[in-house]
Formats: sequence, structure tokens, C-alpha cells
Amino acid sequence: MVAVSDLPRRAVTRSAKLASLPLGFAGRTALGVGKRTFGKSAEAVAVEIQQRTAEQLFKVLGELKGGAMKLGQMLSIFEAALPPEIAGPYRATLTRLQEAAPPLPASTVHQVLADALGADWRDRFREFDDTPAAAASIGQVHRGVWEDGRAVAVKVQYPGAGQALLSDFNQLSRLAKLFAVLMPGLDVKSMLAELRERIAEELDYTIEAQSQRIVHEAYADDPDFWVPAVVAQAGDVLVTEWMDGVPLSKIIAEGDQRERDHAALLYCRFLLSGPRRCGLLHGDPHPGNFRILDDGRLGVMDFGAVDRIPPEFQYRMGRLLRIGTMAEIGEIEEALRREDFIREGVEIDTEALQAFLAPITEPFVTETFKFTREWLRDMAARVTDLRPTNVVRQLNLPPEYVIVHRVLSAGTGVLCQLECEIPARAESLRWIPGFGDEPEPADLMDEDVTDAEDLAG
Repeated sequence: MVAVSDLPRRAVTRSAKLASLPLGFAGRTALGVGKRTFGKSAEAVAVEIQQRTAEQLFKVLGELKGGAMKLGQMLSIFEAALPPEIAGPYRATLTRLQEAAPPLPASTVHQVLADALGADWRDRFREFDDTPAAAASIGQVHRGVWEDGRAVAVKVQYPGAGQALLSDFNQLSRLAKLFAVLMPGLDVKSMLAELRERIAEELDYTIEAQSQRIVHEAYADDPDFWVPAVVAQAGDVLVTEWMDGVPLSKIIAEGDQRERDHAALLYCRFLLSGPRRCGLLHGDPHPGNFRILDDGRLGVMDFGAVDRIPPEFQYRMGRLLRIGTMAEIGEIEEALRREDFIREGVEIDTEALQAFLAPITEPFVTETFKFTREWLRDMAARVTDLRPTNVVRQLNLPPEYVIVHRVLSAGTGVLCQLECEIPARAESLRWIPGFGDEPEPADLMDEDVTDAEDLAG
């Protein structure tokens, strides 16, 4: 959680911290030239420069709060590409920041509520708890009882959080060359532009309320899922139905195998089914946003970060997945180039690419797959190899796949934490158009996608 009092108060201080990043990179590059002059191999120097660049990058992002901290949390592609000795301290810094930041004073919360709901905001509630029940990087949640007797969650955005966040994005967009040191094949500017757009939407509780209404209606009376209804929204306040249940994090820590497999199957099914059922992909699939209810359903909350997935793009993703699991490597390379995962002019070692993809696609090939921490560590090791010969460093992440990648990476991590065995292939065949034998996109979607398309407009 981040309180406004914790945000560096002067823009010059924030800018100076961010400006230190390219200066440090320039110094390390000059140092590398000197080392090559004295006989150190170019590859060894390159790895050292990348490691030091990553250390400084994540150190600065971790020290900043507000927007830069939020960006640091989102840039999982870079964190995943780093050895644990670099990424570990960065994650620890973020954890300390979240745990140490005090909640907003009650008087500030009351002012935000008055600005959004009116001076008589207390008349809308039978009860309101001034102590926050949960908190995050741009807001905190209070429990209350609405005027009609429903238990509600009241989400209040920190004053100034949006301005700080977007300001940091403007600064960080100038650092594309620095990020590119870690992943030379990446179109960093386009990726950062996509992230900025998504974060701007996350700040707008009007958009979040619209998204939640669409998903709530799409999953109404579903035997597997429950999405709280939106009760009210105005300004920087969002009121939804309260959700009880066992947090997914508790299932991860204490659940038996049956509970883990049950939770994992529903978790996987929800993430995969969203685009097809309502055109929206839940973009923040960490365990804190999911609960197992008393009746066994999976409860889902927090729709601030969503990605709108039109039918044609769903089909393209499914087709790419099918090719990746079934085709020869030449066809796979062609498909990756068509989707811009391999940028024009970039040469690729197809044998290395095939060796990299084979274990990653395994969950979509076998009838059931056992997601384990050991498998995840092996996958991470393939990505975190900073040697210039690592094929991963030549791959791009197209902007339209940024949130999809985030969800796939984070969701896979949660499944591995659950140590579950589920039929991921069958769920993919059921919910991802184009992965099986599918018609063209015009015939794929239900009518309820219209709402999502209206929202996109």
C-alpha cells in the first residue's frame, strides 16, 4: 500500500532518480569498452553490463513509490528475465514498501468519499469501517454496509496517485535504450506505451465499474464462478458487493491436493474463458483477487486491469498456440514473425528456438499436466540466461500481447504455487478459438461481446 505522504514530494527528486538510470548505463558501457581493451571477452563484458544495468534499474524503481513502484510491479517481463540474485532484492524492496506504508488518515478517506458521493455520503451507508481491510499501490479498500443492507467493499483511490503514476511513465518512456540492454529483440517503446494506456485505464474507476458489470453479467448464475455486482461508482470511489471466502493464497499455503486441484482448475478456466464469454481478460491474476466460496465456486474481484480481446485476435492467439504445439520449427518461426514476436531483420537460431519452446508448450500437449515449482524454476532458468546466445533475448513482445503475457506468466506462476495437476489442454481447446478446429472469427463470439466492444470504443 502506498499513501500519498510517502510519495516523493518534489518532482525534481523523482526525475533525478529516474535520470540516474541512463547515466549509470553510460558509465557501465564505457567501463565495458575498457575491459575489452584489456582482454576480457565481449560476451563476459556484455553479461556484466546487463547484470549491473538490471541491478540499478530495479533498485531505482524499488526506491520510488507511487507510479514508478507500480510500473516496477508490472514489468514482470524484465524481472522474469533476471537471475534470482538480482530480482530477489528488488522483490524484497517492493514488499517492504508495501508493508511499511501507512494507510490514509480517516479524514482524507472521508474527503474522497464526500468529493465522489456528496457531502451526505454517510447517508448511503448503514456502516462504514474507517480501518482499511486491504490496500494496494494506488488505493485502499474499506468494508461497509450499504443503505439496502448489503455488505460492500469500498475502494478509495489515493489522492495524487494517478498524477504520480503517469508522470513516472512519461519519464520512463525515455529510457527505452536502457531496458533494451536486457532484451535487445524487444520493441520497448511500444510496450511501455501499451502499459501506460492500460495503467491510465486502471486509474479510471468508471472503466473498472463498466468492466466489472460486463463480467458480472456474463457469469451470472454460473455454477463455477461468482463476480460481485457493482453497487455504485463516482469519481475515485468504487462500491461493490463484499466477498467472503478462503483466499487463494491460503489454499496455496495450507490446502490439500484435492483443494489445490479444484481451485487451480477453476482459476485456469476463468482466465481462459473470459475473452470468449465476454471479450475481457482479467489482467491482474494474483492470488489476492480470488476466493474459494463456501459452495465451492471461485470468487473473482478487482477488474481495474483488463484487456479487451476481440474475436479476431482470440483466433490469432489460438492459431499461434496450435502451431507452436504441433508444427515444424520452420512453420513456428514463420508464425512468430507474422505476429511480430521475431522482428523484421532479426536472425534466429531455429534449433535453439525449438529447444526453448518444447518444455514451455508441454502443458498444452499432454492430457493433464503437473504444474510444479521445479518446472517453473527450469522455465525461469531458460529465460534468465543473460548470455547473448540465449534465443529469448532476440524475441519481441508485441504491444497487443503485453497484458496477455502478463496474465500467462503470472497465472502459470500461481498454478505452480498450487502444485496442481489439471487438464490445461482440454480447457484450452474448450475456450481458445483457433487452438482446435475452429471456424473463422466472424462465427466465434456470443452476442454479449458487444458490450465489451462498446467499452473499448
